[in-house]
Amino acid sequence: MSLLQIIENPGKNQWRNLLTRPVHHSDGLNETVSKILADIKNRGDKALDEYTLQFDKASFHDRLVNTIDLDKAEELLDEKLKRAVLQAKQNITVFHRNQVISEPYVETRPGIKCWRRSVAIEKVGLYIPGGSAPLFSTLLMLGIPATLAGCQEIVICTPPQKDGTIHPAILYSAKLMGITKIFKVGGVQAIGAMAYGTETIPAVYKIFGPGNQYVTHAKMLIQQEGVAIDMPAGPSELAVFADDTAVPAWVAADLLSQCEHGPDSQVILVTDSRDFAEKVNISLEQQIGKLSRKSIAFLSLENSKIILMANREDAMEYLNSYAPEHLILVCGNAEEMAYEVRNAGSVFIGNFAPESAGDYASGTNHTLPTNGYSKAYSGISIDSFVKKISFQQLTREGLQSISDTIIEMATAEGLDAHAAAVKIRFKNE
Repeated sequence: MSLLQIIENPGKNQWRNLLTRPVHHSDGLNETVSKILADIKNRGDKALDEYTLQFDKASFHDRLVNTIDLDKAEELLDEKLKRAVLQAKQNITVFHRNQVISEPYVETRPGIKCWRRSVAIEKVGLYIPGGSAPLFSTLLMLGIPATLAGCQEIVICTPPQKDGTIHPAILYSAKLMGITKIFKVGGVQAIGAMAYGTETIPAVYKIFGPGNQYVTHAKMLIQQEGVAIDMPAGPSELAVFADDTAVPAWVAADLLSQCEHGPDSQVILVTDSRDFAEKVNISLEQQIGKLSRKSIAFLSLENSKIILMANREDAMEYLNSYAPEHLILVCGNAEEMAYEVRNAGSVFIGNFAPESAGDYASGTNHTLPTNGYSKAYSGISIDSFVKKISFQQLTREGLQSISDTIIEMATAEGLDAHAAAVKIRFKNE
């Protein structure tokens, strides 16, 4: 039996069902998350200690990681891993540094000068999942643009291990970027701490980072209270368009690389070749048994499918409607096809561009919109950590040249004070 169902030439009336993501129902999610957030807001550190013991089974005297632990982390890490982190940091820095742009002054009319300036968000919080899969790569993806943007205060919250320590790769990555405010706290309670502030953890203006459904829901709730978040988020996902020029085993490996994230992850293969689709299914069966997280991958494949399209035009229309987090194009003229992509978080072109490259070391950011949000949201960049403030400077002559326009429009809208603010400056003329 094939691991992935092949759906052949679906009519557009079927697309709506094919575009849906896995839905994870959890009774009482909103009630549970709201209760924890309210408790953190009211009781601060005391509540944090209780939830850390309850959920992480950890207890410690000092929530803030000290410099001794940061130095020790570097000693504990394998040299090969340290070199890998350094190379990834270099590539991510090179790519994101290019996004730091100064906009020119614009003179809309003689005597009217307008411009925009990027100003860093002063206080940001980075949530980094820990536990069995410490995502130190995500710390690089968030910490590097935050430091390049010039954020004055960068707070990291990450769940402790049962012995009360933080994985050394997370601490080493933070030290490389010069970030020292690292707190041992995870889950909903970490989001609450960064949103409201506690006796030890400062409140921030914007919170970044992935998490489980509880963390994601907490972010959505605190956004309603005026704390900004990076983007709506959901389970990881990957779409691939491939033809007979692709290597079936490689495509199967790419699909499995996303399946191992979680049971609610989803992968979609779109192809115009039934023979290729069947070869990918065979490769999936050959490879999945070798994975350490194969039980998770099997569950993810239950949410996934292969869609056989009659032509590339229909395939690209479907993919733009699906709006994936990650999109791999492995086909003839893949670069040309990439120009037709309207909705995707990040695009990988060609046989030698696996999604894993973007997850770790090519340089692009891996914190991306999921669940179709790439129709309206971008992935993390320097822009995520700055505000664009507009400025204007007018001379007497400049204001006079548009005074009639302002007065006429303000009067038509019934805003007499707006018109008067201009009239008064030329009252004696």
